[in-house]
Amino acid sequence: MSISVRRAELADLEPLVPLFDGYRMFYAQPSDPGLAREFLRQRLQRAESMVLLAEQDGRGAGFTQLYPMFSSVRTTRTWILNDLFVAPEARGAGVARTLLAAAADFARNDGALRLELETTPDNHAAQALYRATGWQPYDETLRFHLPVGNG
Repeated sequence: MSISVRRAELADLEPLVPLFDGYRMFYAQPSDPGLAREFLRQRLQRAESMVLLAEQDGRGAGFTQLYPMFSSVRTTRTWILNDLFVAPEARGAGVARTLLAAAADFARNDGALRLELETTPDNHAAQALYRATGWQPYDETLRFHLPVGNG
C-alpha cells in the first residue's frame, strides 16, 4: 500500500474533516464535523497554517498541521508541528513516519531553523515515534502558559 503526502488545499476539506474530527476526539473533545470543517477552512483560506494530507490507496489516511512561529533572537522562522493524526485503519503502515518526514522536508525547504512539538507525558507511543525519527527532547527553556479565554 503506497502512501503519498501533499500540501492540503481548500478542495481537500472533505478528506481532512473526519481526520481532524478524529484527532480532536482522541483528545477527549466531542465529535463536531461542522466545527472541524470551519476551523480547517479558516486556517487554509487565511494561510495561517500548513496542512499535509497523507493518502493511502486514494483515501485520507492522516494529516499533520504546522503553524509558523518566529525567533527574534535567531531572526528566523520555526514551525510548530501542532497536530499529527493517523486514521485507526491506517495505523501501523508508516503513515505517521511519512508525515513526519514530509514535515521535516517542508521546514527544511522553507529555510526554517527547526520544527518543534509537544505531546502529553502519557502518550508513550508518540514519544517513541518521535525519538525513533530523530526528534530530541528540548529542555533549554521552561514552558509557561497564561489562560486568557474560555477555550
